[in-house]
Amino acid sequence: MRIFVIAGETSGDTHAAALLSELESLRPGLEIAGLGGPKLHALSPQVEDWTHDAAVVGLWDVLRRYGWFRRKFREALDQLALEKPDAVLFVDYPGFNLRMAKALQPRRPALKLLYYISPQVWAWNRARIPRMARWLDRMFCIFPFEKDLYEKSGLHTDFVGHPMAAKIEPAGDEARNPDLLALLPGSREREVRKIFPVMLGAAKQILARRPRTVFASAASSEKLQILMRGMAAKAGVGCDIGLRNAGDLMLTASAGLVASGTATLEATLCGLPYALVYKIAPLTYIVGRAVVKVPYLGMANLLAGKEIVKEFIQHDATPDSLASEALRLLDDVSCRRSMRDEFTAVRAQLITPSSTTPARAILNALALP
Repeated sequence: MRIFVIAGETSGDTHAAALLSELESLRPGLEIAGLGGPKLHALSPQVEDWTHDAAVVGLWDVLRRYGWFRRKFREALDQLALEKPDAVLFVDYPGFNLRMAKALQPRRPALKLLYYISPQVWAWNRARIPRMARWLDRMFCIFPFEKDLYEKSGLHTDFVGHPMAAKIEPAGDEARNPDLLALLPGSREREVRKIFPVMLGAAKQILARRPRTVFASAASSEKLQILMRGMAAKAGVGCDIGLRNAGDLMLTASAGLVASGTATLEATLCGLPYALVYKIAPLTYIVGRAVVKVPYLGMANLLAGKEIVKEFIQHDATPDSLASEALRLLDDVSCRRSMRDEFTAVRAQLITPSSTTPARAILNALALP
């Protein structure tokens, strides 16, 4: 069996590599090619590591790199025509992947088009769902409410659980440093440049009111580590910025300030009391406000159906507001306990039986034993 995978971001690379590794154990001899990141490339050298260039944030980034994306799109189409895989596995990354699915739709049913980790079209463009039903053979979603949305449009959909929910064991206060605040501004340079200075400004205010507080952060690359250390030095804030997995900090810090995205759900599953921070280019924010149709940005809040984590968005994300919330989380035991109780309920929604793994669902979709 031959699968062509397309994942354009770090989180997609991680989840796709875990899925395909399990699939490889179930189907020895599986051939994997495509576009991904370092983990998929390590699994199969036929997967090009492109995530450093492909992971963009916001409308301006996409427009600035349009020519490059167009070239990669054509190269992928040519490679698919040459290699003739049994299936294409799209992993999140909707801007590229949905266009590719549309382009490949005429090759069905000989070529199976599968989508793992649904794009969040339910938040910004539900009109795309019927079109996706025409383009795709199967959707494997990681949030429970997505299944009904897609199946109402005729797309066969499996809820396969969230890949992080079964792997992460939450930690309580007893396992944490009571004075450690995690500052997690994201894994992309553009979002770090927007968000980390605000977090550092909050850190200065926190130190003035709570001098024993210590700060730590996680950098996803040496380049980002150098940038973040320079920003912290300029702000006059001592912060341990390591080349580490953010999840490690989420299990040891008492509280955190976390950039909106996959990391906020990981923080939820780790049991880290945190505040969500979202700050992007003004044009991207204006466009986003016009199209996003959900009451919250954070998935924990969406799944809970209420605000269990405070969200500081754009102009509300100030050093003052972040410092006040961080101090509340650091010093209020009952607040942290209540938040973790809510996190436990969210976690329960994301777990499926061990027999319902994404890899087994793919075998079922391809009618393979």
